Amino acid sequence: MAAAPAVLAPSGLPRRSAAMTESERRQKSLEDYRKRLIDHRELDSKLKKMREELKEMTKEFDKSEEDLKALQSGVGQIVGEVLRQLTEDKFIVKASNGPRYVVGCRRQIDKRKLKQGSRVALDMTTLTIMRQLPREVDPLVHNMRTEDPGDISYSSVGGLGEQIRELREVIELPLMNPELFMRVGINPPKGCLLYGPPGTGKTLLARAVASQLDANFLKVVSSAIVDKYIGESARLIREMFAYARDHQPCIIFMDEIDAIGGRRFSEGTSADREIQRTLMELLNQMDGFDRLGQVKFIMATNRPDVLDPALLRPGRLDRKIEIPLPSEQARLDILKIHAAPITKHGDIEYEVW
Repeated sequence: MAAAPAVLAPSGLPRRSAAMTESERRQKSLEDYRKRLIDHRELDSKLKKMREELKEMTKEFDKSEEDLKALQSGVGQIVGEVLRQLTEDKFIVKASNGPRYVVGCRRQIDKRKLKQGSRVALDMTTLTIMRQLPREVDPLVHNMRTEDPGDISYSSVGGLGEQIRELREVIELPLMNPELFMRVGINPPKGCLLYGPPGTGKTLLARAVASQLDANFLKVVSSAIVDKYIGESARLIREMFAYARDHQPCIIFMDEIDAIGGRRFSEGTSADREIQRTLMELLNQMDGFDRLGQVKFIMATNRPDVLDPALLRPGRLDRKIEIPLPSEQARLDILKIHAAPITKHGDIEYEVW
C-alpha cells in the first residue's frame, strides 16, 4: 500500500517543524530576558556605586567649603553694597573703598535676597560675594531696642480701663488677629496718640502694651533725635523705621513727640528748619509708599495743641486717646495696686478713706 501523505501546517511546513520553531522562539526569549536581567543588575550596582561616590564627593565638597570659610574668616573680607543684578550669578557691587566691580556669588547664597542696597561681604582676592550682611544700624537705633519695658501687666495700671481697651484695639488687635481686618476688608490702624497732663501714665501704658506682646519695642525720646548736623535727624528716622520693618512685629514708642512734631511755619532759624525736615521725614515714613506691615507706633505728649495737623490726621495717628488726671475712683484703684505688695495686718477698708 502507498504511504499516507504528511500532514502539513497552515504555513506549509510539517507540524513537527512548526512546533520546534515555537520552542526555539520561547527559548530565545527566555535567554534574552535572562541577559537583560543580568544587564539590569549590573546597571543597578553601578548606580549604587555612583551614588556612594557622589555622597563622598558631597562630603568632601562641604568640608572644603568649611575649610575655605574658616580660612577667609581669618583673612578678613570687604564690605560692599549691591547696586544691580546683571545675570543670575553676576552682580554689580560697590566696595566700601569706593570702586565698583562685577562679581560672582557663592552657590549657597539665596540670590533672591540680594536686592539693591543689600550689604554683602566680598572676598579680599576674588571679590566674590561670600555672604549677606544685616542692614547697618545706627548705634542710637540699637540703643532704642535695648530698652526693657519691664514685666508690666494691664492690671498694674489703675483707673485707665477705657484707655487700655482703646489702646489694645489699635495696637494689640492688629498684631494678634490681623485676619479680622482682612475679613471685614479694612486697613488696620497704624498708631495712636496718648495725650494728657504729665504724670498720668502715658509711658506706663506703652510699657504695658510692649510687655504683654511678643514684639520688638523701640523707645524713642523725640528730643534726642534732633541733631545739629543737617540731615542727620531725618536719616535717623529712616533707619529707625527700616529697622522696625526688618524686625516685625515691632512697636515704636515716641515720647515727647511735640519736640519734632510741632506746627510748621515759614519763618524760623536753621534749627527750626532742621526740625521741620525731621517732621516731614517722619510723615513720609508713617504714610509713604512703603507699607509698614506689622509696625505700630505710639506717640505721647502733654501738648497736643502744638502738634502739626498733618501728623494728627487719620491714616497716621488713627486714634487719639486722652489720659486725664485720675478721678476719685481711679485714685482708689491706684492705691490698691500700690498697697498690694505691702505687708498688712488685717483687712483695709479703702472705701472709708
